[in-house]
Amino acid sequence: MQDFRSSSAKRHPAEIALISIAGIIVFLEVAPFLWMVMMSFKSRLDIFEIPPKFIFKPIIANYYNAFVEGPFSKYLLNSLIIDSSSTLLAIAIGTLAAYAFSRFTIFGAKHIFFFILTTRMCPPVVVALPLFIMYSKLGLYDTRLGVILVHTIFNLALVVWLMRGFFDEIPKEIDQAAMIDGHSDWTVFRKFVLPLALPGIVVSAMFCLVFSWNEFLFALILTQFDASTLPVGIPQLVTSRGTYWGQVAAVGVVITLPVLFFALVFHKYLVRGLTFGAVKT
Repeated sequence: MQDFRSSSAKRHPAEIALISIAGIIVFLEVAPFLWMVMMSFKSRLDIFEIPPKFIFKPIIANYYNAFVEGPFSKYLLNSLIIDSSSTLLAIAIGTLAAYAFSRFTIFGAKHIFFFILTTRMCPPVVVALPLFIMYSKLGLYDTRLGVILVHTIFNLALVVWLMRGFFDEIPKEIDQAAMIDGHSDWTVFRKFVLPLALPGIVVSAMFCLVFSWNEFLFALILTQFDASTLPVGIPQLVTSRGTYWGQVAAVGVVITLPVLFFALVFHKYLVRGLTFGAVKT
């Protein structure tokens, strides 16, 4: 008993050191976001105050100027529509394709799978100009549909790659047992395999959501005003009269909140998805 207490006492300083290091890392990660939130409620004079003011009179003028008087409410709506639509399309198409690669024998499957992955490997700037020319001729320039299609295509390879790995982890004996009971391939996928792969779907959706929500290049080149998103709108706050840092911080807070909310709501699925190999047990 004494040996156990002595060993615990020896580990105690090390545990304190690890907790302290973890606390410092968390603080360094969270501090910039908290500073941005604080700056979004500051007046222009308080923002440029030296030394920085931590106690000030908060205002909502930055949010009002950006989202009520300014065009950012429209940009926010565009981001929500484009992000949710492209994510749903990529998940729906990519999940079915990944299941087909995992469960069925497809002629040239390796080559087809590699071809799908190359759409993600290609640097976006390489196809930006051809897409701009094509969209201009097809009438898709500055439309939500055009941006949705581009985001879906680039997210599709990621979904297929991730979901194939998740489906491969699910034992095929589940499919065989369900088919012996008389279920069709579609019923097996919908009722048995898909619920087991739900953590993988959430993880894939999270990656698609973050990419589409933060994507800048295509949203800049393929839009002008009607389909512009929040990341594209932020540079408009840098003007010849100066940068409206308060509004930049306000828009930055709004951009961060949906992804943060998604991660908090589905964090259990994210943890299960990142450790999905445990399904074998």
